[in-house]
Amino acid sequence: MSDTMRAMQIQESGGDFVPVEIPVPEPGAGEVRVKVEACGICHSDVFVKSGAWPGLELPRVPGHEVVGRVDAVGGEVVGFKPGDRVGVGWHGGHCFHCNPCRSGDFIACENGEVAGLSYDGGYAEYTVVPAEALARVPDALSSAAAAPLLCAGVTTFNALRHTGARPGDLVAVLGVGGLGHLGIQYAHAMGFHTVALSRGSDKEQLSRDLGADDYVDTEANDPAEALQGMGGARVILATAPSASAIEQTLEGLGTDGEAVVLGIDQEPIPVPPVLLVSGRRTVRGWPSGTAKDSEETLEFSALRGIEPMNEIFALEDADEAFARMMSNDVRFRAVLEP
Repeated sequence: MSDTMRAMQIQESGGDFVPVEIPVPEPGAGEVRVKVEACGICHSDVFVKSGAWPGLELPRVPGHEVVGRVDAVGGEVVGFKPGDRVGVGWHGGHCFHCNPCRSGDFIACENGEVAGLSYDGGYAEYTVVPAEALARVPDALSSAAAAPLLCAGVTTFNALRHTGARPGDLVAVLGVGGLGHLGIQYAHAMGFHTVALSRGSDKEQLSRDLGADDYVDTEANDPAEALQGMGGARVILATAPSASAIEQTLEGLGTDGEAVVLGIDQEPIPVPPVLLVSGRRTVRGWPSGTAKDSEETLEFSALRGIEPMNEIFALEDADEAFARMMSNDVRFRAVLEP
């Protein structure tokens, strides 16, 4: 094994991805080195490229949708050995001692780490991560298929299973993109009456192929009126990063309905108090999930044949892949393979 590895670094705020040869990292106590087989590109990687993440230290290798095999294990690691197939997502480690951690709420850790932001991530041949951040990857999923499920997958799956929706309830997925195309598949597999909401009619057939029972073109129809015409939504899974699009759907919630916001827009979402009070409705957000949540997402995905729609790129093509993802040209997830 070489002492150096290929990686793609962001070396300055707003800079391009720079191909570099850097030393292969050694795992410390409580850490595991992973030989990367695939790494998804996520919109959140913009926090590295722009240098906007608080406390970010450059240069940095991005990437928090990582799948590979354990290559080396540091001291004090229990449960993982070389050769194990693993992945790491947005949740890149926790401190174990803050109040949320003491309550077992690791995703809310006050000192939580993020792979590719707190430390070098998966745009490389190897990465070193805290052992508590590792999820086991089932053999039924290829590495390229599993990688986006560690962020986009766990976010949508975990959000849906923590709502009050039951099989047969109406669940609307707002946005048919990187998150939404997975949300539709999960909602269908969970037994919900699944409605896809998107601008235009071009994604209707795809949405139905993914499992949507109904489709609403939000350019041609009022989405709230359409949902109320179906009896009102128990859940609106808002994957589109558009405050205005989310606002337009809220009156489509039925009694005890909840809008779960996953897509992040910088603009506020106007919510009339009467909407909340009159029907006991709620609007809330949901983060991704812990390593255990990721494992359960992967297992469910393998069980029900749920996979992301990916475009594969070589590691050195990270700039092109990132640009296409940001311009919404990728359908629907970009994945790097070293």
